[in-house]
Amino acid sequence: MTEIPFQDYYPDHMAHCYGCGRLNQHGYQIKSLWDENKPDESVAYFTPQTHHTAIPGYVYGGLLASLVDCHGTGTAAAAAYREAGRPMDSEPPLRFLTGSLHVDYLRPTPMGVTLEIRGKVKEVKGRKIVIEEWILADGVTTVRGEVVAVQVPEQLVRELLESAGK
Repeated sequence: MTEIPFQDYYPDHMAHCYGCGRLNQHGYQIKSLWDENKPDESVAYFTPQTHHTAIPGYVYGGLLASLVDCHGTGTAAAAAYREAGRPMDSEPPLRFLTGSLHVDYLRPTPMGVTLEIRGKVKEVKGRKIVIEEWILADGVTTVRGEVVAVQVPEQLVRELLESAGK
């Protein structure tokens, strides 16, 4: 896998997301990478804690949706850089927000195992990237999803920079 997770390239003013922000000490801080064995797929891992419970023994569905969401937007950013032939630390930053999130829960996701979150670029169309995703628990797909990620408008980036005092 690549050495630096996609989310670790996010500039400080865009690194506070609850799901993937490296600067959010209370968040999940997921780390997505291109899979070196399947270069057209991204992968991240997450081990739910007991407070992520829906019913005893099973993971809360909202957490699973968050994992699909954040892994999808991270994969979209990496795909945009790949499409542009640019390294992820090049300027201007290419960051994405969720335009649409669809999640199908195929079966209950058990607690006590590390989840594998996988993504694959389905479509790149201008500022929109569609990511197909799935979550596996012990090799069994328990969740399928799709994220339509939209590139963060430059006006919002400017506003975030101004609010950060930069």
